Amino acid sequence: MRSSLLSIGELAAEFGLAAHVLRHWESQGVLEPTSRVGGKRRYDESARMRIGTILRGQDAGMSLAAIRSVLGTSSAAERHAMLADQVSALERRRAELDAALAVIRHLQSCEHSDFAQCPGFRELITAEPQPIAHVPRTRHRATI
Repeated sequence: MRSSLLSIGELAAEFGLAAHVLRHWESQGVLEPTSRVGGKRRYDESARMRIGTILRGQDAGMSLAAIRSVLGTSSAAERHAMLADQVSALERRRAELDAALAVIRHLQSCEHSDFAQCPGFRELITAEPQPIAHVPRTRHRATI
């Protein structure tokens, strides 16, 4: 019968990571093995969720220190406060990306020989990206 615990290599491979990345995360306090068998790290299912959280946090531009803080609090209010600036930064970045995408889409369809003279292009270039309005999320009740 195969153990449900994974080695560091098995777990890293599931995410397309090198094992040294997980060792680094351990040294930074964002990941901890479930146990050690014969001195070797072993991870359970909760490590998969934690790695997914770390990767998404990094995708969002968070440092390992910030991710460690979020993972380390058991207070929802503290977690929400810690993430407020990150949400604002991501919303700004999304607005900037939307504006860049609008320019590229316009250039794909622009018929002007000198697109820099196109009124539509000029308008897009001079427009300020509009921030996305923050819409509070509703609380979800746990189902029993």
